[in-house]
Amino acid sequence: MSGAQCLDWVSRPATALHGDVVVPGDKSVSHRSMMLSAIAEGTSHIRGFLEGEDTRATAAVLAQLGVRIEAPSSGERIVHGVGLHGLRASNKPLDCGNAGTGMRLLAGLLAGQAFDSTLIGDESLSKRPMRRVTDPLAKMGAQIDTQDGLPPLLVRGGRTLHGIRYELPVASAQVKSALLLAGLYAEGSTEVIEPHPTRDYTERMLQAFGWPIEFSPGHAKLEGGHRLRATDVVVPADFSSAAFFLVAASILPGSVLRLPAVGLNPRRTGLLEALRLMGADIRIENQGESGGEAVGDLVVRHAPLHGIELPEALVPDMIDEFPSLFVAAAVAKGRTVVRGAAELRVKESDRIATMAAGLRALGVRIEETPDGAIIDGGGIGGGTVDSHGDHRIAMSFTVAGLVAQGAVTIRDCANVATSFPGFMELANNCGFALS
Repeated sequence: MSGAQCLDWVSRPATALHGDVVVPGDKSVSHRSMMLSAIAEGTSHIRGFLEGEDTRATAAVLAQLGVRIEAPSSGERIVHGVGLHGLRASNKPLDCGNAGTGMRLLAGLLAGQAFDSTLIGDESLSKRPMRRVTDPLAKMGAQIDTQDGLPPLLVRGGRTLHGIRYELPVASAQVKSALLLAGLYAEGSTEVIEPHPTRDYTERMLQAFGWPIEFSPGHAKLEGGHRLRATDVVVPADFSSAAFFLVAASILPGSVLRLPAVGLNPRRTGLLEALRLMGADIRIENQGESGGEAVGDLVVRHAPLHGIELPEALVPDMIDEFPSLFVAAAVAKGRTVVRGAAELRVKESDRIATMAAGLRALGVRIEETPDGAIIDGGGIGGGTVDSHGDHRIAMSFTVAGLVAQGAVTIRDCANVATSFPGFMELANNCGFALS
């Protein structure tokens, strides 16, 4: 039975991890490359596209809006762009599946169209807050109806959008990106200021597609009224997917792994810095650039880790990697303190509560705080944990199982396929004992 269909997984203690691990393409870059290719003029060729349920859902939505997309081989897409105003209304709701990125970015993109659209999602996505996107879009003139701030979203077409200067109350690359995409259709300039710098994938990719944009850490500004021109995109390997293997090899004695061509966007690699502060041995080799994004091979060797007080400056740059950091902290010697991570409470699950409950079930001493946790390291026992359908939590507990004193059973792992298809096979190929 394949990993995507099996709801419960068991991770058993292992000896050492070895080999090259080629992780899938970056999810954030895959979503954005698909959207910008769709509304560009001409034909774009995307390589390294993540074959996950989330990114395929975004591609299916764009196809429903009249964009012709070919898939000549796995990880490859040829997108025949329709131009900024070439999307066509769909007579059915647009299903984003589990993709929060897909729904929030599409809300911005569709706010500037001449037609109405309805965005829906699965049970998990239907509980995720959308006002953080719909409120600032409303300031631009968009009209988006929600169910008390939750999906489905009814995006009303035919509205005249105007650029705004918006200071984000909470740093969020998704909200920033939604506003910039709406800004393509707005009169005047759209400017976004962040309390902390977040990932700048959208800005880099708009630039690659030829749209004039000014951006620096924590700031982005563009004018409406230009055109996007088709371009070829090579999607780097996903750092968030690499994260599980970085932690796994760091905590399991005797391990050495190489992860080739991983995206190293500085707004993404907070976990790399955090693990190094804890004593991890991770080297970067063969550094280069791909589609405006820094890439490199990561070579990680086992090293004894120690607890740290995590610098708050790193938090925005590792928001998706906290579940794996919590596992590293549980194994490390001493205490790890995390603050300033309240955003984790509104991800696919409340990641602080879910990780704390799971680690407690495995005998780890962990205290939840409103915006983080205090974790006393020293080891992990066997037991059963519930991922609550959160793919990153499920994969993090498979890493915990490598060094646990007994088997770790992880409930509800079906959603792993949304971000990391083939995770179980890849993990077992390098030495995990996952079934």
